[in-house]
Amino acid sequence: MTLNRRDALRLMGSSAALSLPTIGHAAPAAAQFLHGVASGDPAADGAVLWTRATPAADGSGDIPLDWHVAASSGGAAIATGRTTARAPRDFTAKVEPTGLKPGTDYWFWFTTADGTASPRGRFRTLPRGATADLALAVVSCQLYPGGYWHAYTAIAAEPRLDAVLHLGDYIYEYGAQGYGAEIGRALNRLPEPRHEIVTLADYRMRHAQTKRDPAMQAAHARAAFICVWDDHESANDAWVGGAENHDAATEGDWATRKAAAMQAYFEWMPIRDPKPGQPWAAINRSFDFGDLATLVMVETRLLARSEQAASKGAGIEPDDYATMLAIRARPGRELLGARQQAWVERELARSVAAKRPWQLLGNQVVMARVPGPDLAKELGEDRYAALLARLPAAYRPRIAAGQRSYRAGLPFNFDSWDGYPPARERLYAAFRRAKSRPIVLSGDSHAGWANDLHDDAGRLVANEFGATAISSPSYGALLPGLGAVIEKGAPEVRYCDQDRKGYLLLTLTPAHAEAQFRTVSSVVEPEFTTATTARWRVAAGKPGPMTQV
Repeated sequence: MTLNRRDALRLMGSSAALSLPTIGHAAPAAAQFLHGVASGDPAADGAVLWTRATPAADGSGDIPLDWHVAASSGGAAIATGRTTARAPRDFTAKVEPTGLKPGTDYWFWFTTADGTASPRGRFRTLPRGATADLALAVVSCQLYPGGYWHAYTAIAAEPRLDAVLHLGDYIYEYGAQGYGAEIGRALNRLPEPRHEIVTLADYRMRHAQTKRDPAMQAAHARAAFICVWDDHESANDAWVGGAENHDAATEGDWATRKAAAMQAYFEWMPIRDPKPGQPWAAINRSFDFGDLATLVMVETRLLARSEQAASKGAGIEPDDYATMLAIRARPGRELLGARQQAWVERELARSVAAKRPWQLLGNQVVMARVPGPDLAKELGEDRYAALLARLPAAYRPRIAAGQRSYRAGLPFNFDSWDGYPPARERLYAAFRRAKSRPIVLSGDSHAGWANDLHDDAGRLVANEFGATAISSPSYGALLPGLGAVIEKGAPEVRYCDQDRKGYLLLTLTPAHAEAQFRTVSSVVEPEFTTATTARWRVAAGKPGPMTQV
């Protein structure tokens, strides 16, 4: 399939023209829909519907809106209602129509009092009862300066799609001189605002830029999103009490910054607002897809995570290795926290008791054991030396330092579940008690993964599929072919692609789950093609390793 950025606008549907300025001498609209529409958190009888009504230059008050739901793409509304794009919520609006039919496609849009209409979006309600199949797109990590979001144009063109699972890093906090800036300057895709985002106004502006992207709008108009944040929606390597990329001396109180990040997220994303009496960070929730599957979405960042034993990008010296490994092994360190883990176990057990063949765990970071790859051992000293020589000089010391730490037994990534092995083992015990062998879905790593997960006793407890990035650069940009080296040194890793960008298309039937690794040919060229670069399958009801198809 060959697509381009113009296709993203086309895929939003002809109804997008409804929001264009009126031709002639009519008065200008009181508000415009510059950020499209989105839906999320589908239920059997509805979903969360979202938009933003951008006020006119002289407008500052709340904007009344009407919402509409239709049973076909160009049909008349079968349900309508009123809502308000409120100034204190950055003129965003969310509504939850109810009373719709399960397992059914619907289209929706918003209008202002003067008749200005938004583009139309589409969502599918959750099925009830017998369900033959399920198709989910799994995505993460969309750095705006990192390249064009062609994967979203491809997702918008998928002929069958029940929902999109976004596993985090919907925005990044860095400024115009930060991560991916060289690509952003070349493509004229620099972040707004230009500085690192810290305040509520900053986070709102970054979300607004994301929602203006035509490919992003096309994907949101195609299907409901089920989202969870990772670290960059607040700051790199976030944990409950801080973040690697937060300096209290220059950026203020972490709790204030975190609250601003979460407020902007709830305003700008099609997700239900926090429950009264619950922490804002408690966005773990579950979704039942008829008698076929239960999706359990967890939060591993801001609710209970202990501080990392080491941060990505930090200078690690040999004298630090023993301390880092000792911190990593402490039994009390958490990712989910006891309360959330107990909830996960109950949800898995509930799904098993209902005889659903599949339990899915929507999770931010890679769960498999991934030892740091020893490039010199796998490639040979001569090839390794030649590889270092080809790298930009600024990266050579970092790669060399990483190799020293990997030879000493440090894991590939302390920010993943590999940085919290006792917490991972507690979760695996919960899987066993629930009598579930779930499929774990992971983001964050900017790489594609197919992993068989084992507990400390060597028992297979789950299978894992990891989605590569939409656009964020990965280690493969520096070390092409790194994924194959990781596969050789990591027994749990069946497949690792560190080189390509795209998304995961997960299809479930009562008999099997199949993950297609859908990739795009480029994120730096306006024209692109899509391909399926790998397919892996897990059989239902037969505990065992996954197979390549």
